[in-house]
Amino acid sequence: MKAIAHRYARALADVALEHGTAEAVKAELAAFAQMVSESADLRNFLANPAVPRQQKQGVVEKLIERLKGSKTLRNLLLVLVDNRRAALLSEISEAFEAELRARLGVAKAEVTSARDLSGEERTELVRTLERLTGKRVEASYLLNPELIAGAQVRIGSTVYDGSVREQLNRMRSRLAAE
Repeated sequence: MKAIAHRYARALADVALEHGTAEAVKAELAAFAQMVSESADLRNFLANPAVPRQQKQGVVEKLIERLKGSKTLRNLLLVLVDNRRAALLSEISEAFEAELRARLGVAKAEVTSARDLSGEERTELVRTLERLTGKRVEASYLLNPELIAGAQVRIGSTVYDGSVREQLNRMRSRLAAE
């Protein structure tokens, strides 16, 4: 199913980038996917094969109208309903965000620090990460006081660990080895 979600995401990325509406479509799709995931009734309605397509399309049309969704989102959702793929909406949304990041040269960084970083510290950290990766970096921030001080950064499968806790662990390992 993941491969199918990626195909829809790639096709949507093609259309959204061609029309210059990638960020708007990303936000709309995420909002619609969240709405579906939060409503068991809506999720079951869209997944139920006994419900006629026309009825599902009518509900989707009304929801798009209520959300003031774009024509691109409308077309995607109607294609998903026609092909009985509405259950993949959440996976498609995630795959679409990842596809956009890849095409636009954006890396997603998860920064965990012992304390809140100031605006200046965040800016400097992002600049450093951009130099390291050669990509534009979008960072999200978490707190973990167990790090003692410093920060850990995860970009994809790569982890940069500059925490005091990790430095103490490395020192402990070196001392134990001697």
